[in-house]
Amino acid sequence: MSSLLQPHANDCEPNNSSKILPTISEFHTAFDVEAIKSIETGEADQEGGVFLTWEDLWVTVSNGKNGRKPILEGVKGYAKPGQLLAIMGPSGCGKSTLLDALAGRLSSKIKQTGKILINGHKQALAYGTSAYVTEDDTILTTLTVGEAVYYSAQLQLPDSMSKSEKKERADFTIREMGLQDAIDTRIGGCGSKGISGGQKRRVSICIEILTRPKLLFLDEPTSGLDSAASYYVMSRISSLNQKDGIQRTIIASIHQPSNEVFQLFHNLCLLSSGKTVYFGPVSAANKNFCLQFFSSNGFPCPSLQNPSDHFVKTVNKDFVQDPEKGLAGGLSAEEPIYILAKLYDSSEINHQVEKEIAQIIQRDSISMLNGSHAKFYTQCLILTRRSFMNMYREVGYYWLRLLIYGALALSLGTMFFDIGSSSESIQARGSLLVFVVTFLTFITVGGFPSFVEDMKVFERERLNGHYGVTAFVIGNTLSAVPFLLLTSLIPGALVYYLVGLHQGHEQFLYFTSVLFISVLLVEGLMMIVTSMVPNFLMGIIFGSGILGVMMLDGGFYRLPSDIPKPFWRYPLHYISFHKYAYQGLFKNEFQGLKFTSNQLGGPANFSGEEILRHLWQVDINYSKWLDLAILAGMAIVYRILFLVIIKSFEKIKPIVSAISCPQPNFRFTKVTRSNEIE
Repeated sequence: MSSLLQPHANDCEPNNSSKILPTISEFHTAFDVEAIKSIETGEADQEGGVFLTWEDLWVTVSNGKNGRKPILEGVKGYAKPGQLLAIMGPSGCGKSTLLDALAGRLSSKIKQTGKILINGHKQALAYGTSAYVTEDDTILTTLTVGEAVYYSAQLQLPDSMSKSEKKERADFTIREMGLQDAIDTRIGGCGSKGISGGQKRRVSICIEILTRPKLLFLDEPTSGLDSAASYYVMSRISSLNQKDGIQRTIIASIHQPSNEVFQLFHNLCLLSSGKTVYFGPVSAANKNFCLQFFSSNGFPCPSLQNPSDHFVKTVNKDFVQDPEKGLAGGLSAEEPIYILAKLYDSSEINHQVEKEIAQIIQRDSISMLNGSHAKFYTQCLILTRRSFMNMYREVGYYWLRLLIYGALALSLGTMFFDIGSSSESIQARGSLLVFVVTFLTFITVGGFPSFVEDMKVFERERLNGHYGVTAFVIGNTLSAVPFLLLTSLIPGALVYYLVGLHQGHEQFLYFTSVLFISVLLVEGLMMIVTSMVPNFLMGIIFGSGILGVMMLDGGFYRLPSDIPKPFWRYPLHYISFHKYAYQGLFKNEFQGLKFTSNQLGGPANFSGEEILRHLWQVDINYSKWLDLAILAGMAIVYRILFLVIIKSFEKIKPIVSAISCPQPNFRFTKVTRSNEIE
């Protein structure tokens, strides 16, 4: 193989020693120097830190009828306190999969085998001890940097800390990440200007390091950033240990770092096609062992080229090489991966990694303990405040809907102005009531995109154990009540008094109450749809379809006696909230009214009860307040159902994973709250 590579020697580094495989003593020195470096920087005191090891880790996904496709193939490695481990490789090599496997975030459809140990034991990742920063910066865009971090501090830190201590912790964390100048700037997002991408990434990191976690996962922390921003973010991350004195174990997947960023790494895990091409120290004793490994095995890095660029380009098989030039002596795109992976398996540095893993496992380390949160009441209060502020500042959440409701109410009020009490007004009243409640609830779907963004933030914070589902549901519901009252009272009053509906304070109160509870109910229904269909476009379509069917089966467009009994009447008619909204509004409007008849030879007047019984087929044997109570009960049931669905998914996911992957080495972990054991 060396003879094939010899013609390209002139394009490589002039150092002839780089062509020689490092000796065994040099590999031992690399690990020794790494420890010495830790002592010099105050990182050698690793007691209480988190040691993470993994051996023979396989991750596979279903490949249809062709069996299963491997994503990771028997990889191994370790991460130690006070060190930064970088997981590198081309797109699709398994970087994020490895990170998710180590953090216990793999989907239930994915099989995982192998041994992953925390401090030498199989145990779940504990809240407050570990944190995960996702690639997507899912933060409420309406909050300022200071508000986002401070609210998160109030949610995550225990009540044993005072408000001033939490505020001080938040301010210190913001200064740690160099965000003090942007503390009063809104996060911003689509359609609203805010902080830069690098600052947003640092805000995400701030939120996750508030609890001072000893194990930190970062998925593509430099994604979408320029080289300067990438270096600034990574340098802040690598210097966290010096700033707060915590021996933090940091594992980051990164696509293609600059040379400056590459020098910040302690260890490198280079993957390609799910295989380990290199795992070991980046550099020690003024020697770059990654470069030496590649050079000694026939793939030297050209002078003045970024080493990380060379590594990723060498092990990238997505692009076919020029058949005339090839890659180092006419090799195909896949051959370097095979050669390097095979040579690494038999190399001395791989044996050193195995010894290091064995030594870590034999350490007398303590198990990870769950940290403590704010109390449930505090979480509900903080989530209510934060959600209220987000709804108040987000124009598309309620204000735009209120404007549309107001314009529609004026349109209805002028079209049906002073409707009177003649027989012609009967049909008009019924049509008006049905249109108001149908349109008011139907347009609630328009707030679906905003709620989807809230759900993304909730999913991230819930996976990291910041708070529970119940606290989120309560906070979201309470924060929405003032806005729903506005959207019910203002349009409701315009319609009610301009049209001249049934006069009376009780009737008006009931009218607005039905509108309020109906909108609250539909928002609960949309929460359920969001939990099942996270894509907002599909969610709008799916939610609109559900409301359309319920509206059709509510008993107005097709009278109850004419509704087909199978399915449409039993049970759909009785679980459609429109049935109770229509009946309640009809009873509220027609009971107690007299209407004049224009028919010759007929009765001069007829009562509203007769109209309800014969025209609308409304059951008047029970009170309208019962219809309102049923609506309120359905609104509560929908919220509870959303809570049950979210909790059920969390409980079922590890069970499904265990059933689909019955091997004894299978392991599933998730961040647990202090009062939960998964």
